[in-house]
Amino acid sequence: MTLSLAIVGSLSACGSLVPTRSGGAAPITQVPGYSQGAPVPEGPSLLRAKARWVQAAWSDMPGWQADRLGEWWPALVKGCVKPAAGWQALCDEARRLGPDWGQRVGDDFVRQWVETQLQPWRVTSLEGQASGLLTGYFEPLLEGRRTPDARFAWPLHRPPAGLGQRKPFFSRAELESTPEGRAAIAGREVVWLADPLDVLLIQVQGSGRVRLLDELSPQGNPKVVRLAFAGHNDQPYQSVARWLVDQGAFTLEQASWPAIRNWAQANPARVGEMMAANPRVVFFREEPLTAPSSGPNGAQGVPLTPGRSIAVDRDSVPLGTPVWLDSTMPQTWVAGGMPPASPLRRLAMAQDTGGAILGAVRADFFWGWGDEALAQAGRTKQPLAMWVLWPRSAP
Repeated sequence: MTLSLAIVGSLSACGSLVPTRSGGAAPITQVPGYSQGAPVPEGPSLLRAKARWVQAAWSDMPGWQADRLGEWWPALVKGCVKPAAGWQALCDEARRLGPDWGQRVGDDFVRQWVETQLQPWRVTSLEGQASGLLTGYFEPLLEGRRTPDARFAWPLHRPPAGLGQRKPFFSRAELESTPEGRAAIAGREVVWLADPLDVLLIQVQGSGRVRLLDELSPQGNPKVVRLAFAGHNDQPYQSVARWLVDQGAFTLEQASWPAIRNWAQANPARVGEMMAANPRVVFFREEPLTAPSSGPNGAQGVPLTPGRSIAVDRDSVPLGTPVWLDSTMPQTWVAGGMPPASPLRRLAMAQDTGGAILGAVRADFFWGWGDEALAQAGRTKQPLAMWVLWPRSAP
């Protein structure tokens, strides 16, 4: 399981009931400026378990000639470490050319390589629905310590020794308040955080980076480590945003990550009660951050690339497949209303999955890490058209 729950997605699931990696469903909100993609062509098609691929032309893909494919190429090479079925020969060539080949030869030369080797297919549902939904996720970047103090008093834990022997395992409240629960996680602390909302953030997201303020790198800066998903307590996930709405803290329309933080700051005595509303606890393993420019491993088992990796339903799109996205950039309100929508049209790699990334035309866009990525992920709820690119020599 990797990055299985997007915190802002789960808030959206409460606020607007939009499909997210953590569940929920709603009609897709149409965004002004979205092209709806080209009309679905008639012609040969391929069937997947949950999708129909209809043969298309390069001219059907809005914005195809404008994408900076040299930036996409390294994500392809990463994915070729574990190639999809039918990709072995092309992946051998991509690895031989190397991850910097795209930057060396330029976008147009990469485009020529892609058009020569691959065939575009428009993705639709089995019933022919060609529009879907794009959401976003990210990797939190938090501050922590190896040892607790008066400020850093909220731990993240390694998996308890008996985690697999008892299902479900102790709930969040039981781990914190019962002798048996406390004993199960005693001495299993990985790092300590300063804010219980940061604990919630990384547990819901499933992975994160932590800047250790009491451990320095050889360069004298705080060491940054990655905490990767290592299991959970098999308790059901419950949205704290949903709980807060039920408590009257705000309305469904107002539910957001900033709204949760504001409520917690105004009601510090009730934060524990809010946290206990979500009985699921995620456990972590520490990994060295050997490649700071790469994200955590996705479900394909390769590092995610910000802006070029997506999560998909593998019954619709095999992991390791290039996917052309036609959507719009997330927007924020400004004085006078919403600004005109700008296109988000680019080639990405299907390298991850999610428990609620389900259906044919459905993708979760990996924005990266840190505060800006959090903000972008929280605003991403866009209509989507998508095409897969498949080797011409493969069935």
